[in-house]
Amino acid sequence: MRIFSGIQPTGRKHLGNYIGAIRQYVEGQDRAGASRHESIYCIVDLHAITVPYEPVELRERLYDTLTILLAAGLDPQRSILFRQGDVPEHAELCWLLSSVTALGELNRMHQFRDKSVAQRELVSAGLLFYPVLQAADVLAYRAGEVPVGEDQREHLELMREIARRFNARFGGDEEILVVPEHRIPPVGARIMDLQDPTRKMSTTGGSVEGTVYVLDDAMTIEKKVKRAVTDSEDPPVIRRGPDKPGVTNLIDILAACTGREPEAVAADFTQARGYGDLKAAVAEAVVAELAPVRERYDELRGDAAALEAILAEGAERARGLARATLTDVRAAMGVGPAA
Repeated sequence: MRIFSGIQPTGRKHLGNYIGAIRQYVEGQDRAGASRHESIYCIVDLHAITVPYEPVELRERLYDTLTILLAAGLDPQRSILFRQGDVPEHAELCWLLSSVTALGELNRMHQFRDKSVAQRELVSAGLLFYPVLQAADVLAYRAGEVPVGEDQREHLELMREIARRFNARFGGDEEILVVPEHRIPPVGARIMDLQDPTRKMSTTGGSVEGTVYVLDDAMTIEKKVKRAVTDSEDPPVIRRGPDKPGVTNLIDILAACTGREPEAVAADFTQARGYGDLKAAVAEAVVAELAPVRERYDELRGDAAALEAILAEGAERARGLARATLTDVRAAMGVGPAA
């Protein structure tokens, strides 16, 4: 079984990205290696151009993202790690899959509706077709597992439907495209903004004060966590629940960073003096989790040539896999010369 996932190069990577995606990539790499399967991770620069952006900044952010992935533990010798734009098979497969994708399905995607409302000038067709390209990203590698955050569940369901529809229309008795399964972390799948715990932690839609960045130093992390919004319950009660989003978020962060169940974490604070005890523990755990990544990042980020070499090698390996799938897809659809 192959594992595949893609990550946006835009924005500064934050704690939610790290817990919900990046740590999953490393864990997937370890599982794939143990079972002699392949883990494939892609930095999706083609997705990033569907909204307004600066070309120079895009490239720098891509290097930032790659370096964070390496610093977190991804090993180019154990995983295939590449830049989406270096493998043109993604774009071609996207076009071919558009023939089995309903326009109404794309119009109903929450991400398209949210981002199109936010656009003040041009709502690009690329923004509408984003889920089809995302489907091509995964289906090109016949991946069986896709590590994603909770917010990508809708796109994964569409991807699965596209694969099923293609197989039914063109596959005959053969399953040409693999219908993938999602893998969402049991703890920390949705880390919330520390200042507004009803909103997901986000580079673009959240607050700077409520967003812990992977590259924040220890003092900054402690300051942000200690200012996190909780609630006014008196006396303070540390428990999880929909009526306590701020406290629930802190418990989930602590659980994710320490590898424990949220209920067990909450039980540790039954005798706490207040929310300050919880915040202090969260800050300490987050600092311990991110400090090694920040240190390794500083060692790696300055060598752009080495980063490009990693991307080039990964793209060559990825193209070999994607080309085989595309050949089968084209043959099944009657596109190009007969085999």
